[in-house]
Amino acid sequence: MFGLDPGVALPVPAPTRAGALRAALPAVAAALAFRGACYVAMTAAAIFGELRPAPTLPDVVIAHVPYVEAVAQGNYLLWLVLYVPVAVLLLWEAPRRFARYAVTGGLVSLARGATIALTGLGPPDPVHAGPGLAGHAPLQALLALASPWQVFAHDAMAVYLTKDLFFSGHTATTFLLVLYVWPHRRLRAVALAGHVLVVASVFLAHLHYAIDVAGAYAVTFAIFALREGWPPRAPADDAAPDI
Repeated sequence: MFGLDPGVALPVPAPTRAGALRAALPAVAAALAFRGACYVAMTAAAIFGELRPAPTLPDVVIAHVPYVEAVAQGNYLLWLVLYVPVAVLLLWEAPRRFARYAVTGGLVSLARGATIALTGLGPPDPVHAGPGLAGHAPLQALLALASPWQVFAHDAMAVYLTKDLFFSGHTATTFLLVLYVWPHRRLRAVALAGHVLVVASVFLAHLHYAIDVAGAYAVTFAIFALREGWPPRAPADDAAPDI
């Protein structure tokens, strides 16, 4: 009377977010290690580009957008505040999707390093550009730029790099995050608003040419489509073990 019918399957409880995160930790750790290595490779390419003479080119957008000192001073901090919390929320919501996102981000970094090495653009606003390497040893600059503390607390990017231009890393990283969080409605609007603010700050700080921003969209979307397919795969595959 009280026995269970052996032919009836019992419902399987859905995994908790914490459980899904624990299960995905090896994939997430591997993906973040890959992305970190790609960032270092990209930075080495940027330092190589910094050592070469390069001309400043005319830009119709920069010519008509005012330079805002406060935005330039806080540009990297603004990127950090708008970017990192959304990425962490993606990790919590969909850890395996986050792992794929981190790998794709690494591939975008490698592409950016290659395009920086292949091009030779001088700063769009030399008057307000940083000093560049300015006599510093390339290895010293690489170590400083590889340290999050040096980059954000001591503004190492502004100190050492003025020619890491094509394509815009600010635009690429925040746009890629928008693409990956798009299926998650609670994150979509926040990521998109943050992306718009970051791109606006790039122009107001005179960090990049307009072509750097346009190129970031093209390359980032192409790599995303190659990784995820187009239309992209459904979020249901977050349970899959691949990265």
